[in-house]
Amino acid sequence: MSRASTTGLPWMDKGMDPGRRADLLLAAMSFEQKAQQLTGAVPEIVPELPHCKGARHTTGIPALGIPTLRITNGPVGIGQNDCVGLDTPPDMAYVNGLYVDNAVYFHPSSAKATAVPSALAIAASFDPHVATAFGELMGEEGSRLALHVFEAPGMNLARLPLAGRNFEYKGEDPYLAGVMSVAETRAVQGKGLIAVAKHYVGNEQETNRMSVRERIDPQVLHEMYLLPFEMTIKDGEAGAVMCSYNALNGAFACENEEMLTNVLRRQWGFQGYVQSDFFAAKSTAKAMRAGLDHEMPLPQFFAPDKLRAALDAGELSMADIDTALRRRYVQMFKFGVFDKPIVQQDLDVEGGGRQARAIGVETAVLLQNNGALPLPHDAKRVLLVGKASQIYAQQAVAGGSVVGKVMGAGGGSSDVVPFYTVTPVDGLRAIYAQTGNTAVDVRLALVDDANGDATIDGKAAGFDDVLQAAANADAVVIMAGTVAEEGADRATFADKSGGKLTARGDSLDWYAPLPKALSFDGGDNAGRNSHTIAMIDRLFGVRSTTARPTHAKTALVLKDNAGVPLPARWLGTKGPAMLEVWFPGQEDGHIVADLLLGVHNPSGKLPVTFPVEGQGFMETVTPRQYPGVMDAEGIPHVEYSEQLQIGYRWYDANGKRPAFAFGHGLSYTTFAIETPRLQAPSTDGAPYRVEATVRNTGTRAGSEVVQVYLTVPSGSGLPQPPKRLVGFSKLQLAPGTDQRVAIDIDPNASHHPLSVWDASRKTFVIPSGTYTVWIGSASDRLVRAGTFER
Repeated sequence: MSRASTTGLPWMDKGMDPGRRADLLLAAMSFEQKAQQLTGAVPEIVPELPHCKGARHTTGIPALGIPTLRITNGPVGIGQNDCVGLDTPPDMAYVNGLYVDNAVYFHPSSAKATAVPSALAIAASFDPHVATAFGELMGEEGSRLALHVFEAPGMNLARLPLAGRNFEYKGEDPYLAGVMSVAETRAVQGKGLIAVAKHYVGNEQETNRMSVRERIDPQVLHEMYLLPFEMTIKDGEAGAVMCSYNALNGAFACENEEMLTNVLRRQWGFQGYVQSDFFAAKSTAKAMRAGLDHEMPLPQFFAPDKLRAALDAGELSMADIDTALRRRYVQMFKFGVFDKPIVQQDLDVEGGGRQARAIGVETAVLLQNNGALPLPHDAKRVLLVGKASQIYAQQAVAGGSVVGKVMGAGGGSSDVVPFYTVTPVDGLRAIYAQTGNTAVDVRLALVDDANGDATIDGKAAGFDDVLQAAANADAVVIMAGTVAEEGADRATFADKSGGKLTARGDSLDWYAPLPKALSFDGGDNAGRNSHTIAMIDRLFGVRSTTARPTHAKTALVLKDNAGVPLPARWLGTKGPAMLEVWFPGQEDGHIVADLLLGVHNPSGKLPVTFPVEGQGFMETVTPRQYPGVMDAEGIPHVEYSEQLQIGYRWYDANGKRPAFAFGHGLSYTTFAIETPRLQAPSTDGAPYRVEATVRNTGTRAGSEVVQVYLTVPSGSGLPQPPKRLVGFSKLQLAPGTDQRVAIDIDPNASHHPLSVWDASRKTFVIPSGTYTVWIGSASDRLVRAGTFER
């Protein structure tokens, strides 16, 4: 018998259309029940899971068959997932006027899951299959933990290299972000979770994110910042969208009718529901009528008394409330939320670790290599060097990781609490043993900020002792980076207003002990100088006492939130080998060692530009661009006045040569891209096809990413950048083999490769003129494949 017949609830018939089920349910609900369903719950024991305290759910109504809707964050794994321990000490506090247990939101006793590489790392793979693997793992673990809503993918753009949440997003190019987010969304939803595309839209800085008013030209919005969302809605069919904190062009994101109704629903045909970011709702009737459907995490603006007042005043109708609920219920019925019991199952800990490791080795980018990599398998002495005040050489790294604390204790909403972590030293020792070298002596040197005192394997030493150990080592690995977390950009400000920037934190030297807390001059968590660059210079200046010169035995491993400026002196044939591994997550040590020792051949490409120190975009940024200019009422205003020129587009448009360009990435083998050809479509509207032969000209197997860019005429709008990414394909080749690759440029695709946004007509148009097609292995390593006229 069906649940509908056994319960007497007709909407519980699984064979019925989700829309019809939603309509029947709404018809049976009272106002009080509807109001309770429009918001998250006050922190409580999860009704169906009495061993969990939770604060990321909407409490169910058993009499109506409505289950508790359980939500997890997700850009870098299943984190803050509505299940902290019952014995978690309460942290009672007033949160936006309600007295609640604040510990339930962020306590590290949250249910454990696999801590995977960061979202930016996933983008660096330039491989939708990697995004799919990530999404499938998240969907599987979320389902086993009895979760329903996955707050990801994140797809805000890396407009600013120091933005605190860049690691949660997918780089500086909207097409790359869109392709990877579509793959992730499909995979997550294929496992029965509702994916939430976020943060819609313009959430490109953490500083003053709750109050900042942004001005973004409509053409810039549609061609850059909205584009990944459009792709994920149209191609990924995301079930939900999260509106962000910031105001955009005169309206806050969660009450912005232009974005939530005109663009999202009318232009793109979005059929899902809109959830607020936590505490991002600003009003009752205005927000609901604009298109907000679900308020999180507490009953505030959508609380019953405020909804009743809006109904009594004629500002809302019951039809408005029904519409908001129906949008969510349709998705809940579609994804089976009503039809599966809320029962947690054990996770496959070993399997999750294997998958995290397999994903991680696909995401690293070999920036340059002057002979130090792969590390020699017969090495007798390997020295690993890092800063004592930094996590990079001594712990597995995720966003928000803090020295001396377990992963997941940082406190941001993307924290994932893993079952285990692998340190860099343990990883190196394990992979050396795997290759047959069990006698290697891997030592860890940690240097203080002043480059004076140090420890070697925990014993007190001086920096001179570290330099001598480096001279005597067969291989030297230095680890450094730029960690960040939700709540703070990597920047220091003069006061708590965040309105006057006193120090940028985009270099390897800047750090704050707690990455999630805004840093102010003189405060306990003010930005500090680790003198990492000086440490690296001195290590690299050591005269080697072994057979290999210093530059040929020293590798710099970077673990970054986004692109980092690099000194010009490090670039070129006498600089260190450099491997960017982003935030590798719990399998850090194994992932990095696999790559350093050549067990896996690096194949990633940069999703963000790495500038030369002192010559990047941030050197030109005005206070109005970042962090914002305060008005008379203390409200920050930001203008995206660089318009379409962000990331590699800015470097191209301004004739600036970066340290390493967007799309750059080397390998332990070499490739050639030969005989490019542009094939015009045989019929109107059909794709243009770009072909080339890719040849592995080296001595070992490896993967290359072929990239296609397009120069588009500006038409009557804003000046177009010199080129935009419109296609890519990743190929794996054995040494000496070749393969013909074909990449289509479809004028009708959701990313509008040939089009520009016409603000007057509110649509994408294909401008008249000459289009130039480029193909190659990086945005600065291209050849012309051909031109065509439109």
